[in-house]
Order: sequence, then structure tokens, then C-alpha cells
Amino acid sequence: MEDAMKLFKCPISMELMQDPVTVSTGVSYERKHIERWLFTCNMRTCPATMQILDSLELTPNLTLRRLISSWANPDAQKIATLSAPTADLASLLAAVESGPFKVSSLRKLQDALTTEEEKLQVVRLRGVEVLGKVVLQILSIDGRDFTAFRACEEALAALYLLPISDDVSVSFLSKPEFITAIVVMLERGSSEARLHAIAVLQRVAEKSEDWSLLLGDHDGEFLTSLLELLSDDVMGKASVIAMDMMIKLFISSNKSSLKALEFGAVHILLELLPDSNTNRCEKLLLLLEILCQSSEGRTVFLEHDMGVAVVTKKILRVSDVATKLGLKILWLLGTLHPTHKLLDDMANYGSVRKVVVLMQFHHSVKLRAKAKEIIRMNHLKWKQHPCFPRELNDAS
Repeated sequence: MEDAMKLFKCPISMELMQDPVTVSTGVSYERKHIERWLFTCNMRTCPATMQILDSLELTPNLTLRRLISSWANPDAQKIATLSAPTADLASLLAAVESGPFKVSSLRKLQDALTTEEEKLQVVRLRGVEVLGKVVLQILSIDGRDFTAFRACEEALAALYLLPISDDVSVSFLSKPEFITAIVVMLERGSSEARLHAIAVLQRVAEKSEDWSLLLGDHDGEFLTSLLELLSDDVMGKASVIAMDMMIKLFISSNKSSLKALEFGAVHILLELLPDSNTNRCEKLLLLLEILCQSSEGRTVFLEHDMGVAVVTKKILRVSDVATKLGLKILWLLGTLHPTHKLLDDMANYGSVRKVVVLMQFHHSVKLRAKAKEIIRMNHLKWKQHPCFPRELNDAS
């Protein structure tokens, strides 16, 4: 409790603040004292850190003001009457918002979030807004200011631990400037920070009716970052989230699918497919199937020399879901884009034999029908190929 009181005091006067304002370094002061420092004494530094201020703008710290008011007013629903753990959390949030040592305060906050109730309590104390404002600082800090950038990463790590489902939190994190900050973190952050960024954005996006509208003008940068995550984090959690987000994005926006093609999505997905486990294999095949629904996607797919071979190898070897998706890709290519090279590749890499097996024995009526359509449309070409099964020489 005493620690909280120290954070509620102005660093200049050491008195309880009534009208706290924040300077560009993130430290909060009583308005009249910092104004005297800046405009009467003509100082251009932060009194607590002695850093040169980027601007003389003073931003009202409304969250800190509410905390101080709750603490000081015995008749309000205040921090002083809450349990000790809750008061400690409020103290940590106050330190994050107005203290000069944000990184250490943010790490202490993360360590304190050990139970679901503590996480919910931080949300009730408007912790999402406090942490989100720290993340937003990434848009204004100097690229060489490692400490400030680290604070942004730590704030995002704390956000990652919190439930993000209430309307107030989602509304704040859906603001265009926060989405911009997330995209910047995906481009410049550490591998851990990128995981936190993509996970937080996923939770926000799940509450959004239009993903492409949420991303605004950042859809291209976002797609690039997702594809980089897939390549850099092949077996990690971030890559799984990236695939899930791309699936939702491609389904909701044809524009995003076309942009992904421009960024080399098909080739990246095909390169990742051979070494993928079952879960990742199914997601990769689903992404390829969605992209192959457009003529542009099928054209790009066929430009990959081993595309047919890679997809065919997963059919009847990974899972029933993978088999259905692999057959759907071959069906899209074989019925809508049956080039000579495609048909040769399907014969040479065993696709035709697997299609025949599926046509004859698979339990799904729809899948058998697709397999039969592939054979019916292309059997005349394959009849001349030595790999074509003899039993289908009389196929009609």
C-alpha cells in the first residue's frame, strides 16, 4: 500500500497528485509543478529521468487520476478497501503508467498474473488500456531507444496474458493506431514479441465482423509479416496462429488472397508442406486449397515444379482431412486448369493412382465423385501415358 502511495505522489513536490499529467518520457507529474518546471524555469528535461523531452505537450493521465481518487476517497469503491493482491496490482499498473522504470514494473506485473482472477482484476482496473498505451509508444520512439522499445515488448507480453473479450478492451485495441503498432511489432520485434503481437491481434480480430476492415491499409504489411512468421517459426506457436489468421483472412477477403499470391504465399506454403506435422499439414493444405479456388492461384501453383508431387505425397498418408484437401486441390487443378504439364506431373508423381484408389474405395460420396470427375475429364490424355492404370483403359 505504501508503494502505491509513492507512485501517486508528484516526483517534484512529493505530494499526492490531484491533476496528474504525463510528459513525453511517460512519467507523470502534478500539472502545476511540471508547468512551473517547463515554462517558468524554462527547463527542457524530464525531472525524474533528466531525459530531453521530445515535446512540451502534457497529456492528462485520467487513469492515474481515477486510481488516486479511489485511493483517497473513503466513500468510493476504492483500492484501499480491496484485497491486498488487488491493491498490489493497482500499484503495479500505476507504476507502469506513471513511473520512470516501466520495464521492471511491467515484468513485476507479468509475474503477478498467476491466477485467472488476478488477470480479470487487471482488466477491471483498465489494465488493457494502460498496457495498450505503452505499446502505442512504439509509433513515436527513436529506433535507437532500446529501453523504450523493450517497454513496448514487455507491455505486449503482459497483454498476452490477459483475457481480451470485454467490449471496452476490444474497442481500445481495435483502434487504427493500435493495429499500426502491432504491425510495427511484427516487423521489428523479437520472436517472442511477434508471438505476443499476433496472439493479441487474433483475439481482437475474433471479435471483429470484418477482418479486412480491422486491418485497414495494413493488410499488405500484415500478410508479409504472417508469411515471415511461417518461414521463421516453422514448428512454433506463432506459425500456427499465423496460419489460422490467414485462413480467416482469405475466406473473408478475396483481395487479401490475391495480395498473398503477389507475396509468394503459394511457394512458401508448398516449401513448408513436406516437413509439416499433421496439424500444420492440414492447415497448409487448407490455405493452398483456398488460394487454388482462383485462376490466379492455380496459375501460381503450377509454376512450382514440385507442387503436384508435394500435395500428392500427403494424400492417404497423413489424415483423412489431409486426403480430402489434397484431392480437392487436384480436382481444382485437374478440372479447371488441366495443362499438359499438370497432367504429366499427376501421372509421373502417382497422383492418378491415388485418385483411382479414392474413386473406388473412399467412404465419402462427394470425394469419390470429385475423383471420378478428374479421371473422366482427363483419361484420354492419361491413356497414352505408361503410368495410367490398365484397368481404366476403357474409362468413359
